[in-house]
Formats: sequence, C-alpha cells, structure tokens
Amino acid sequence: MSLARLLPRRWRRPEVHLYSILWNEARMLEFFFRHYDPWVSRYIFFDDGSDDGTREIIDAHPRAEWRPFPRAVAGSFVQSSQRVHDEAWKESRGRADWVVITAVDEHLHHPRLRQYLQRCAAAGVTAVPAIGYQMVSEAFPPRGACLARDVTMGAPWHEMNKLSLFRPDAIRETGFVPGRHAAMPVGEVVYPERDELVLLHYKYLGRAYARERHAFLAQGLGAVDRANGWGAQYLQPPEMQDAAFATFQARAMDTGAAGFDPRATHDGALWWRAEA
Repeated sequence: MSLARLLPRRWRRPEVHLYSILWNEARMLEFFFRHYDPWVSRYIFFDDGSDDGTREIIDAHPRAEWRPFPRAVAGSFVQSSQRVHDEAWKESRGRADWVVITAVDEHLHHPRLRQYLQRCAAAGVTAVPAIGYQMVSEAFPPRGACLARDVTMGAPWHEMNKLSLFRPDAIRETGFVPGRHAAMPVGEVVYPERDELVLLHYKYLGRAYARERHAFLAQGLGAVDRANGWGAQYLQPPEMQDAAFATFQARAMDTGAAGFDPRATHDGALWWRAEA
C-alpha cells in the first residue's frame, strides 16, 4: 500500500490506475494522455506488437509502462482481451482507490471529474458506468487539441455504455462481456444514483481516419472472432463504413453544451439500470 493512501481521504488526491490494450496508437496517445493525465496516477498498457512509435511514447511518459499483450485464447483477439480486462486490474487492489479499464480512443469525461469522484467515494459508490457517445468530426484533430473540449459532437450509442471506472478493493470480478459492452460485476457493487459520467468514443475522426483504422484493426481479428461476428464493423466495405459515419453524424448532439444531461439522451436501456 502506498504511503499516500494512509492519509485521510480529504487530504490526498485519489490514486487511479488505468489499464488499456493498444496497437499502433501513436497518433492518438497525445490526446489520450492530455485527457487522462490530470487525474490518472499510473498507466499500464498491453501492447499487441506496435511498430509505429507507440512503445517509445509510452516509455517517455513518467507514469506509464507497457507489457506484451498476451494472446491467451488461440484465434481470438476479443477473448484474449476479455481475459486481460477481467484480470489485470486486480494487481491494483490495496494500491489504488479507483481503476480505469478503457481503450485509447475512449475518453471518460465529467465536467468536474475530480469532484465527482469525491462525491462517489463519499456516497459509497464502487462502480461508475458511463453513458456512451460515438464522436464524429470532419477531420482528424490538430496537434494540441483536447478532444473532450474541441470535438464535442457525438451520437448516443448503447454499445459504448460501459463499466470503465470502479473501486478495485470492492469489486471481486468484473464479468465483462466481449468488447466490454456490458458487465456483470460481483462484490460490493454500488452504482451512483444519477448517471453523470460519459464515455466519448473517438474513432470517427474524419472519414479517411475511420476507414484507415477499421482496415488496420481488421488485421488483428482471429478466426474465432470472425466466426462470432466480433469486430464485424472492421470488415465492412468502405461504403458501409461511410454510411455508418453519416448516420452517427446526423444523430450527433453537442456533448459539451452548457447543461448537457446524458441521462436525457441515452440510446435505449442502460444495462446497469435493468431493474428500473
């Protein structure tokens, strides 16, 4: 246990550990670190063979490390990822107040996030699901952009409604489904009374980037993934990907607008509110 965690909670900054799987994300890491650095204490990346400078960027970050991504399930990137998502964070028990499980193109956002985490901790909340949005822009953002501030148009998308933030000492198992599109956490599971956290998914950063990224990620799918339809969006022809882009763009709303309320915009039922 770190010495900082021995201090009274009101005197210290929460210890937050972030876990992510990545593959050739050099273009996105600048935005990722800019977004998470103000509140994440430690990054642990599982790299699936990057050769575009991703590892060098991580090595240069004082609070980040990378490890080889274990393809533990033959023929399935998705199931191998599922194992990492369900197990890797457990090393943070007794060391972190919160853990984040996310992808490099997923930005958890709240306009006053530190204060929100303090409120959640004071209320005994242990698991904070996020309402998801497919973010869209006409062009890839310039260097120096802060995506949550500068790319704010997004469409509610139920597949991005994810459990990405929780307390490792309270949750015994996460029970993620493939892709983390839902979870069945076990342990002392207490959700917030109000859903305020959002997940901003930045893959549609211009049509050219989206097509390029989809084609690249398709290469990582195994035979089991393809047989189950996991990652099927990466295998669609470019015209279908462009059509999906246009659909999200037509439904997009300004997630950065004053008074924006994610609870009023979510797309369909929230899996963690199934009992409501």
